[in-house]
Amino acid sequence: MVVSGTVTINRLGSHPGNGEAWADREHAVTAAEAQAFKRACVGFGLGRYLYRFREVWVSLNRYGEPIRTPVLPDWALPPGFSSARQGQDTRGPLDQQLTAKIESFLDVLGEPIYTEVLTRSGHSHQAALIPNATLQRNVLEWMESASRGFYKARALAETLGEAKFIAITDSLKIGSMADIASLATLKCLVDTLTMSVRQDAA
Repeated sequence: MVVSGTVTINRLGSHPGNGEAWADREHAVTAAEAQAFKRACVGFGLGRYLYRFREVWVSLNRYGEPIRTPVLPDWALPPGFSSARQGQDTRGPLDQQLTAKIESFLDVLGEPIYTEVLTRSGHSHQAALIPNATLQRNVLEWMESASRGFYKARALAETLGEAKFIAITDSLKIGSMADIASLATLKCLVDTLTMSVRQDAA
């Protein structure tokens, strides 16, 4: 199976790409489309540095995940990101009690912020797949900090009253506390509520 695609970037032009996959392979169309897209992007120079890598063999666990994350050379890393930091993703023993504590924050934070914290500080989309106990503790600290933001927002809302609180959440396009889209939105809400309380007290 062959899939052809073209990527167009305004004022830069267009580049085509082809992707191939065996027709009897699971998700063959998706795999071929992804390959075509990547090859078209290379025409703009995106990801071209990947061709400079030498082949690296990595040991996998029973879930097909790397036991140890390969260390990238410094030339392949973004500015300010050293190869020394990459060891944070090394897989190691997990604390099941920490996993349970982290998972308990889903109802407190709502799925968007819970997932953001897992991704940013735990380098995973699931609590049970956080690479090691060090990152687990880091995630738990972020979860606790975010939950304090929610508690503060609710306390400020009680001080302001329902009408003013709804007016503020409407202005920030927040449907409900469970649907706050990001940590940045939560911080903006807390800051706005705090400012409103201070103005009422003045």
